[in-house]
Amino acid sequence: METTAAAAHFAAKLAFETDPSDVHAALESGEPGFVLIDTRDQVAWDQGHARGAVHMPKPEMASRIPEYAPGTRFVVYCWGPGCNGATRAGLIISELGYPVKEMIGGFEYWAREGMPVDAVVDSATVDATRLADPLTAPGGGVSCAC
Repeated sequence: METTAAAAHFAAKLAFETDPSDVHAALESGEPGFVLIDTRDQVAWDQGHARGAVHMPKPEMASRIPEYAPGTRFVVYCWGPGCNGATRAGLIISELGYPVKEMIGGFEYWAREGMPVDAVVDSATVDATRLADPLTAPGGGVSCAC
């Protein structure tokens, strides 16, 4: 019985969570099947955000999400593991009737894994990609085989 409960737990997590590596791979495919949403405020967005993300702070979601076709899938992220902004955004979007997943690790792990980052400087978008942190992406790339 314990293994059945564990399997249900992990299946549920995978149904509602994804990670930066999987999101990046999907975006790189050209047809990710979801809209990636950065839920942070303007200052955080300008400082750096995942390339390919749409900026949509939580207070705007109730009016902006319904602009998307019914059934549109979303992946949301906030700052990082110490922030529940993406969880709150996931709740808002799911209550609006749309499928949604949370990108665990948020922008922090997106950037730490060396994924493409854009920033806004003097109203221009610039490449702000950082070198991968060897603790999260050994050898210059994600290699945990997950």
